[in-house]
Amino acid sequence: MGPVTDADPTATALCRLLDLLAQGAPAEDFGVPAAEARAAGAGPAGQALVERAVRTALGIRSTLQQHRRRETELAALFDTAGDLAALRNLDAVLRAIVHRARTLLGTDVAYLTMNDPAAGDTFMRVTDGSVSAAFQQLRLGMGEGLGGLVAQTARPYASTDYRVDTRFRHTTTIDHGVAEEGLRGILGVPMRVGTRVIGVLYAADRTPREFAPDAVALLSSLGDHAAVAIDNARLLEETRAALAELNAAGAAMSRTAETHDRLTDLVLRGGDVPEVAREIAVLLGGGLVVHDADGTELARVDAEPFTPPAQGVAASRASGQAVPVDGTWIYAVLAGPEPLGSMALLGRADLTDGDRRLFERAGLVTALLLLLRRSVAEAEDRVRGELLGDLLTGGGSASLTLRARKLGITLTAPHAVLVLHCDAARRPRLLTEAARHARALGGLAGSHNGNVTLLVPVAEPGRLARRLAAELSETLATPVTVGAAGPGDGPGDIPAAYDEALRCVRALHTLGRTGEGSDLASLGFLGVLLGDRADVHGYVRRVLGPVIDYDARRGTELVRTLDAYHEGGASPSRAGQALHVHVNTVVQRLDRVRQLLGEDWNTPSRALELHLALRLHRLTGAAARSEPNPPD
Repeated sequence: MGPVTDADPTATALCRLLDLLAQGAPAEDFGVPAAEARAAGAGPAGQALVERAVRTALGIRSTLQQHRRRETELAALFDTAGDLAALRNLDAVLRAIVHRARTLLGTDVAYLTMNDPAAGDTFMRVTDGSVSAAFQQLRLGMGEGLGGLVAQTARPYASTDYRVDTRFRHTTTIDHGVAEEGLRGILGVPMRVGTRVIGVLYAADRTPREFAPDAVALLSSLGDHAAVAIDNARLLEETRAALAELNAAGAAMSRTAETHDRLTDLVLRGGDVPEVAREIAVLLGGGLVVHDADGTELARVDAEPFTPPAQGVAASRASGQAVPVDGTWIYAVLAGPEPLGSMALLGRADLTDGDRRLFERAGLVTALLLLLRRSVAEAEDRVRGELLGDLLTGGGSASLTLRARKLGITLTAPHAVLVLHCDAARRPRLLTEAARHARALGGLAGSHNGNVTLLVPVAEPGRLARRLAAELSETLATPVTVGAAGPGDGPGDIPAAYDEALRCVRALHTLGRTGEGSDLASLGFLGVLLGDRADVHGYVRRVLGPVIDYDARRGTELVRTLDAYHEGGASPSRAGQALHVHVNTVVQRLDRVRQLLGEDWNTPSRALELHLALRLHRLTGAAARSEPNPPD
């Protein structure tokens, strides 16, 4: 009878652990298989194996939970962006955002306060999970309590236990409301429209709690959505009020009522800029051209391509009214002081006061659409930027591939990485332009470690880098340097490609080629030295290819002659001695080299390239000769 082993109880325990992982069982259940293995008579080696497998399974379970939580958070952000696009009722949207904040962060309470510029304080607007009437009616002075400090400084703040946290200015009113609600751990983030803080979004627990950076980032994203919803509602109310004002002007303004109904209905049905432009053109009986703030044409109806004069847009922006310029009416589309674009009405030089006001009111509708369009794009860009950051730092490829697929991106296709650099003042604009190019190319854009980065499915990254450097330098009116790398075969190649693209940018600056674009392969021998995957053969072919091919076809020794010439200090006579040929033969051969490589073949920069390529050619040739012949 052979020796008794513990393979069966050990194998049973390992299978049981896999079942628990598949079922998503609670953590405490993972200790049961080890106990069962011991009870079934597993030996010390088997028990040790099972215990190690338990630790590994718990780690996998934790990772899966993190990914599921991240997917839930991203889905909630997408849902919130969808709410904005289908905005109907501001209070309903704000209640949904506050409820999502409470659900996603797993807190007892979530709430939102709005700034009151007239009173100089911030007041409670929406709560979820609150039970205290005093808390629901709180008003916080600027700088008072945690929320007042967030509203004043436009920075997020978190307190593990607010009651004993001396960093904040406590007041009797605030402390009474917080105590009656029973709150301890509190996190607050600002809601901003541009640089202006309009309120604060909070998540709070009734027990002390540390808020991790992920929780702060998630609540900040929801706060951004809430700010967009509030500002959009304000614009919509202004549009409705403006159109209602025209309708109240009397019988002569009955046409305005029809305009109000048509445009408002179009907006609420989710109409886009071209649809609204067609409606406005029909109403005013002229051609219409709409541009965004960057001068990109968004819509054109019954008109030839037209670029609005800068002085006309500036005059309209300053006056807040439509202005005539050479028979064309120009209106600057604004959101407060922020320019969103422009509208040009052509073919109506005789615009009446009523039609001019109608044109301006239509501009408010266009402003609302442009703001909605931008806010949805920003929300999508934020999600895309988060995915790009995860790809650049590496992670679970299956999860990343699934997230990318939801955004319409197939990571199994070859992708290249490009790093874009310009002066710090224009970097936000560069990021916006990069996002626009990423959407057009079907890729991702974002800021990674302070560097504007693109991930795009292209086969020739060097060519794209050169084109983007030229286009963006002109658009931003400042040199934009672009380094490229790749393409890689999958998500696992992306971090290394990013490092290589970053080295390429630095090399371009070092070489005095700021404002240009390239990949390492196009930097000659410097690219060979800097690249992780140096293509030595490709480099030798780019530099010496015509000479090597000539020797192969004619049976000549141009490569050997060129090598002897450089080894002899660029002396034809010493090259002749080394080759045992007459100096005139060397000169004739070098003249043939000149014909093959160009007149500048012997300039210092080309000579350095040639010398390095010859050395590499000699080394690679020797290595090839030393390898055994492959079997038949």
